[in-house]
Amino acid sequence: MRRIVDTAAEFVPAAERVFGEQPRVLDGSRAVLIGDLKLSLEAGERELWLIRMHSLALEERVAMVEIQGSIEDALRQAKEMVANAA
Repeated sequence: MRRIVDTAAEFVPAAERVFGEQPRVLDGSRAVLIGDLKLSLEAGERELWLIRMHSLALEERVAMVEIQGSIEDALRQAKEMVANAA
């Protein structure tokens, strides 16, 4: 039997657990906003993009994390990247 894993279904709760605050859900749960950092699932949910929001219309793509295991592992790696960049 084949098992289907839906990374997007776990994305929002995992983001809240890793970052410790309730994210604002954007784009039908494929993107969340935490402070001025937008986390976006792209490329068929294989990439997690970290995007710094400078205003409503100005975005700066900071980094990309390849999702290889769980979404929570990718979010932890993203949080570490943000901490190291600050």
